[in-house]
Amino acid sequence: MGASFRQWLHEHREQFHDDGPKRCAMHGAYTAFLGGWYTLTSRRPIGRNVYEKEWDLLIVLDACRVDVLEAVADDYDFVGDIERVLSVGSHSREWLAGTFRRDRHAEVADTAMVTGNGHTQAVFFDDEFPPKETVPFCRPNWTVVDGADFARLEMVWQDDHPEGYGVPPRSITDRTIRVGREGDHDRLIAHYMQPHIPYIAEAMREDREPTEDEARGWKRLESGDLDADTHWDQYEANLRFVLDEVELLLENVDAERVAITADHGNAFGEWGAYGHPEGFLHPDVRVVPWVEASASDTEGHVPADEDHEEVDTSVEEHLEAMGYM
Repeated sequence: MGASFRQWLHEHREQFHDDGPKRCAMHGAYTAFLGGWYTLTSRRPIGRNVYEKEWDLLIVLDACRVDVLEAVADDYDFVGDIERVLSVGSHSREWLAGTFRRDRHAEVADTAMVTGNGHTQAVFFDDEFPPKETVPFCRPNWTVVDGADFARLEMVWQDDHPEGYGVPPRSITDRTIRVGREGDHDRLIAHYMQPHIPYIAEAMREDREPTEDEARGWKRLESGDLDADTHWDQYEANLRFVLDEVELLLENVDAERVAITADHGNAFGEWGAYGHPEGFLHPDVRVVPWVEASASDTEGHVPADEDHEEVDTSVEEHLEAMGYM
């Protein structure tokens, strides 16, 4: 798929750089659509809620495309059959609001969640739900749990956020291992931020800051400052980077039923879009992988001491680092 998609992107890039009036018209139509979309889906989400399936450990790979996971699957023994499922959202805030609803309170109360995603602050504490901008004719009615309703909620982005890297996958791995070994929760969620931008795989291995291309990723692709081949390779490297961490995690927690999925995918030019706009229906964004596995704690990894310097990252700083601002 990779080669054919790259060729398609090269051939169609120019048509996505529309003039101002056309882009304004498209934006107006889109916001009007969001009004009806959230009026409906805030009351009756469309997609499969993760709590509809049985799992002990849920691993969420942020912005993971199904096709790219399929392309690297043979290199990872724990990635078996990849089911394609419809997510309840195309944006993290939409996914959080559509997943952790009050009618799932009993399940949430038995769930420990370790997350690198800063949208947890907006959704679980600040009552800031989709849409993220003023939308006409929008009457949403979100019913979402509070952060205190979780058995345990570890928002790693608040205190482990090295500049330029977002939340590295090892931070999520180590914190999840600790929570898994310390607690006795019915369900455990590990929400990694990769393969979402910034594309930090090579930068972390080489102990350097990410380049502009790595930091902005698909945004550079959208502007025409990054070629499709380079971008594709960076995205795949970021996915491999986090899958290596998933492998380590599966060897250091006990979980008979593991599910590996994503909150949403990512568009690289499909339907003229880049990233993962809220309310976006293209399958490369809305359809996510579902892989079932198991985990057994060999106690072969000792999480690093949490003696890192407190960074006290604000949600705005975190989201900016992740390309949301």
